[in-house]
Amino acid sequence: MVRKPGRMYHNIDGPAYTRREYMGGVPNPKIVHFEMGNVDAKNDFPIEVSLVINEACQIRHTALEAARIIANKYLGKIGTANYYLWIRVYPHHVLREHKMATGAGADRISSGMSLAFGKPVGTAARVREGQVIMTARVNPQHLERAKKALKEASYKLPAPCSIVVNKRSAN
Repeated sequence: MVRKPGRMYHNIDGPAYTRREYMGGVPNPKIVHFEMGNVDAKNDFPIEVSLVINEACQIRHTALEAARIIANKYLGKIGTANYYLWIRVYPHHVLREHKMATGAGADRISSGMSLAFGKPVGTAARVREGQVIMTARVNPQHLERAKKALKEASYKLPAPCSIVVNKRSAN
């Protein structure tokens, strides 16, 4: 997997690289569940708490999975039937890395940066400023727990986030 630091993939540069049919060996995203909690009653909760990103960036699939795990862990304490958590972005963009040879004699076998297109090493979600990353729907008595869950999830993401609370009409 990716061994280089996340700051290398934080900024959006160049066009999106998403055509998997033209490349081989793209690793699957680590995030496997996009809806958690009480999926059957997702429209029955009157309070909606959303995590909104404040800067445009790329969020690696490992960071999305870490944020999902921590948010689900905090919300799970109120019971699975009392919340609905929805991850609203998908990591489409393929990250590439040019692996350099290191160690003794590497200068004789390496071609440096010539034709350094790179091999696929992971995926990332490209997000815009103000885009909703994840949403939690809860009953009013669990509002503070939902806010705390999304606040903890925001620490796993590479850009500053804010929390927005909306009241939903009953469907």
